[in-house]
Amino acid sequence: MLATLVMTLIGADRPGLVQLVAARVADHGGNWLESRMCHLGGQFAGIVRVEVAAERTDELVGALHRLESGGLRVIVHAESGAVVKAAGAVATLEVVGQDRPGILRGVSGVLAAHGINVEELSSERVSAPMGGGTLFQARATVVVPAGVALGAVRAELEKNAPDMLIELRAQPPKG
Repeated sequence: MLATLVMTLIGADRPGLVQLVAARVADHGGNWLESRMCHLGGQFAGIVRVEVAAERTDELVGALHRLESGGLRVIVHAESGAVVKAAGAVATLEVVGQDRPGILRGVSGVLAAHGINVEELSSERVSAPMGGGTLFQARATVVVPAGVALGAVRAELEKNAPDMLIELRAQPPKG
């Protein structure tokens, strides 16, 4: 029987952090399934999903927690049951505009009100071209439930953030 673990990692960024985690997983017979990792504000942050024999789960979790003595905070969560994917059409949302507090609060509020699930989100602040201040940029992959019109959601997003460029478009089906 296999167990699936999802872990979050955070610590001061330095070379070799991914190798430390990957070695623990491999040393315990685990299989690295998927991950997202990045450098944020001097910190290494990541989320990893692995599969390991159920009888070796506690051993692997213990080995991962021992990484904390080296400054890498590890939180492990065991997946329970089958992974359920959100139902609906996959779409891409892009938001760009002058940076200000509350942008994501407003955008995510509209999405939640329509039952739209955020599958992946990345955002950053960048210098505007030609000295125009600071821009906020976000890109998300979302799942839009059947019966929710993208045009209506886009209109509500634009009404909520009239100073932002909002692009919401369906992704072509895979396959």
